[in-house]
Amino acid sequence: MYWQHGNDDSMLINLPIDFNMNANLGYLGRNKNECMFEMDNGFITRVIDTGKTYRLVQLHANKHNQMIVQFIDSKPTKETEQAAVVRFVREWFDLDRDLFPFYEMANVDPLLKKPVQDFYGLRVVGVPDLFEALCWGVLGQQINLAFAYTLKRRFVEKFGTSIEHNSKKYWIFPTFKQIAKLSPEDLTDIKMTLKKSEYIIGIAKLMDNGELSKEKLLAMDNLKDAEKSLIKIRGIGPWTANYVLMRCLRHTSAFPIDDVGLHNSIKFLMGLDRKPSKEELLELSSKWSGWQAYATFYLWRVLY
Repeated sequence: MYWQHGNDDSMLINLPIDFNMNANLGYLGRNKNECMFEMDNGFITRVIDTGKTYRLVQLHANKHNQMIVQFIDSKPTKETEQAAVVRFVREWFDLDRDLFPFYEMANVDPLLKKPVQDFYGLRVVGVPDLFEALCWGVLGQQINLAFAYTLKRRFVEKFGTSIEHNSKKYWIFPTFKQIAKLSPEDLTDIKMTLKKSEYIIGIAKLMDNGELSKEKLLAMDNLKDAEKSLIKIRGIGPWTANYVLMRCLRHTSAFPIDDVGLHNSIKFLMGLDRKPSKEELLELSSKWSGWQAYATFYLWRVLY
């Protein structure tokens, strides 16, 4: 059984034996400007969409290798809502993934050996909502990570909604329906470029009219079909497409090979005085087949 009821207003989710909460908290806490959850002393507080309503929960791992999901207000009585919360947490931390083949490969790979030792137990922390993942991908284009977080916070706090608890606001990412109604001019005061505003509104409209959905992308036969479908959308190039395939659609073969952070990590690990060439990247990743997303994620953690 994946989960069970706790003794109070909580649920217990069984974690994989190789899951390390501290490794995942280290990733989640890499930027203090994160606005979608709050972390404090090993506890994560965030809002989860159950499909019916939004629930404020607090998560932490216990000594029995279980994730405790504590409801801040009251535990939902409907099993469908409880299952939706469990499903979100399992997807967020990629808990259904067997990482044994990845670790077996990475432990003998010259480039990956040290990162997997340093961050063993880390999962590719996901962005389950497709619109949020696409927005984050667009926001992060051609700017540094710190400013991308600043832009996301401005976007969420202007257009999102929140649940307040103990004088703190816990934010809910804007829905595509909300953003589809806007014009690019509505986004100018958050210092987003006109192009990015157009891209995000365009994506929202595609999702609003049903042309684009997570279900449609997941139903595609293979990674390349989903990648091609995403790249056809204005504002989405190969990097953004693979980022979304990796973080939202959970394709472990997704490979944002043009990612600057990936290049910088490889440069650091190899002691290079320049970024690796495309040919070098292809050679280095030749043995990562099926696990390029996890390899990339672990390499990202080397520097941030």
